[in-house]
Amino acid sequence: MSLLARTALRQVARAARPTSSVRTFTALARPAVASIASRATIAKVASSQSRGIKTIDFGGTKETVYERSDYPPAKLQETFKNDTLAILGYGPQGRGQALNLRDNKLNVIVGVRKGSSWDKAVDEGWVPGKTLFEIEEACDKGTIIMNLLSDAAQSKLWSVVKRYLTKGKTLYFSHGFSVVYPEDTGVIPPKDVDVILVAPKGSGTTVRSLFQSGRGINSSVAVYQDVSGKAKERAIALGIAVGSGYLYETT
Repeated sequence: MSLLARTALRQVARAARPTSSVRTFTALARPAVASIASRATIAKVASSQSRGIKTIDFGGTKETVYERSDYPPAKLQETFKNDTLAILGYGPQGRGQALNLRDNKLNVIVGVRKGSSWDKAVDEGWVPGKTLFEIEEACDKGTIIMNLLSDAAQSKLWSVVKRYLTKGKTLYFSHGFSVVYPEDTGVIPPKDVDVILVAPKGSGTTVRSLFQSGRGINSSVAVYQDVSGKAKERAIALGIAVGSGYLYETT
């Protein structure tokens, strides 16, 4: 059975299951399109909290929330001063996150095949050989490899990406399907790298536009594998850096 067919069957099976209040990394294996609550409600609840980590009760389900104001650009720059953030893919999500990282003045590069996406990246100021590379070279240069390729491309190119996931690096996703269903995708991260996820609750276009308007999108954040002991801290900071206004911690 093809990967596409298996994916469709899984979606049908999920639709038939009762809704669970338990939020897990597995839940993030499907596109995060439904918000926990409306932006107006979230803003109202969050505005009543003091600065720092917040715990909000949504109908009996407690969520830990981190907000953009707690991670100003200077703090982000200090956190990632020794890192090269390698964005793989320049589709809507890759583009939005890459541009936001660049605007936050972090050391970010883009890895993409030559073609229309490459040309678009060049048009938007990414410089071949400096900030724009083929996927293999971007993976080699990156200390944090942000895999924002499509699910199909993540599976197809996994052998290439894995080759450059050396000890101490971080692997980042915005969609959990690849690691949650390794039997379908073949994506099994090495045991000596951190694996984290930031899942914006909207398209890459929205990620970009909300960042530009000074607000930020709502996102979920999760740690799949913590080798360094700092995976959670860095996942939260990255979530803000890519354009999140509020981050909701899940497991």
